[in-house]
Amino acid sequence: MAPVPADRSELSSIATLLEQLTTRISAMGEQAQVVKEDGLASELFAVERALVGAGRRINRLLGPSR
Repeated sequence: MAPVPADRSELSSIATLLEQLTTRISAMGEQAQVVKEDGLASELFAVERALVGAGRRINRLLGPSR
């Protein structure tokens, strides 16, 4: 069975969602720093980095047209 090609519109939608989640997680991390919850901030920033990486990978799949 041949693999099903990725739906570009679906990938684009996921990329947009990842950007939104990244923004929200980043804001939460910054707020955690303000209230001196350093452990929580550190974990949230680690999640942010992972989301940024995932977004880059999806954007590479989408190519230069995105």
